[in-house]
Amino acid sequence: GKDFWHLVDVSRLGIPSIMVTDGPHGLRKQNQEKTAAGDVLGNSAPATCFPTASATASSWDTDLICEMGKALGDECLKENVSVLLGPGVNMKRSPLCGRNFEYFSEDPLLAGELAASLINGIQSKGVGTSLKHFAVNSQEKRRLALDSVVDERALRETYLTAFEIAVKKSQPWTVMSAYNRVNGDYCSENEYLQNKILRDEWGFEGVVMSDWGAVNNRVKGIQAGCDLEMPSSNGYGTKKICDAVRNGSLDEKYLDIAADRMLTLIKKSAEALGEYTYDEDEHHNLAAEICAGSLVLLKNDDKALPLSKEKTVAVIGEMARAPRYQGEGSSLIVPTKITDAFDGLIEEGYKVTFAPGYFKKQDELNEVMVKDAVNVASKADAVIVFIGLTEEYESEGYDRKTMNLPAAHNRLVEEILNVN
Repeated sequence: GKDFWHLVDVSRLGIPSIMVTDGPHGLRKQNQEKTAAGDVLGNSAPATCFPTASATASSWDTDLICEMGKALGDECLKENVSVLLGPGVNMKRSPLCGRNFEYFSEDPLLAGELAASLINGIQSKGVGTSLKHFAVNSQEKRRLALDSVVDERALRETYLTAFEIAVKKSQPWTVMSAYNRVNGDYCSENEYLQNKILRDEWGFEGVVMSDWGAVNNRVKGIQAGCDLEMPSSNGYGTKKICDAVRNGSLDEKYLDIAADRMLTLIKKSAEALGEYTYDEDEHHNLAAEICAGSLVLLKNDDKALPLSKEKTVAVIGEMARAPRYQGEGSSLIVPTKITDAFDGLIEEGYKVTFAPGYFKKQDELNEVMVKDAVNVASKADAVIVFIGLTEEYESEGYDRKTMNLPAAHNRLVEEILNVN
């Protein structure tokens, strides 16, 4: 890497620098000055916030996910982004994984098919993708040091299947190696995963890049098929490679192979770049359509739905006005537009009353707010309660400690059930 988001250019040979950036469910183009100052998650360019993979997997709709991919490709082109870092297809082996919202499913077939559709949609616009995190990365706790020990059958039938389907059906331009080790070797220097399986068996033709800071031994990584170290190591990794070539411990043929793959990626990505625009409202409406297609109604006792507009609806819960629409971490984007349920119900013509019920950023129970919510709910014909995990519960970088919702949210529901 040249810096946090760009690849090195070689001006004397006419080789440009291209940009890669985060975004499995929305473009997160970082402000370069903020990144340089250490604020790698704040102040990104506004982009459409599409539903997360945990939601879209519930659609089982490959055509819908492909349309989402095309829209993501449009937004990349507008911002001159050549590779979007996603989708993520790691298996949900525990419901506590802090990054589960970014991954499609615990089912390898479903995850692979949807990932292939998303990749095909994005890449149809001339923008690359990065299938991640390869491989066996199913938890966030100690991800930089973890060794995922797994036998061959489980590896093939569970952990690699989604990657295999996506590679064979969509040929992502890049694959991103994970932070962890697999059976003793770090993923970025795992010869068995990157060369034998990914390339020799599956026929992957693109670039393997490291996750950000996931390189352990750069020379060993080159030999094992990791072409691109991200982000910049300020010349440290390059010096290691040059020293190894000069002292004979690294055959220069490995550099030729990696360089050829990098040049192919840069050439492909340059073809689509230029002036580009898209309709923000159109993309926002597409996100709403995808959201509707991903919703799952678990049950409808006593035909509670659809709601009658002739009756009063009590909307309970601050998340109705300040929705939780994405998880924390590298996929956190700044939305171009947000539609919340409270305003949406009013716009649709419902007779709505409201009580917040809790403070969104606090877990502590507030008896006054609960009492007010119960009072509002008792006077309504129907009640919709909006509860969920607050921001600090679910994020890249750490796992959840419990399956429980915030205690204040559970108590709120219990109290309302007593009156309506």
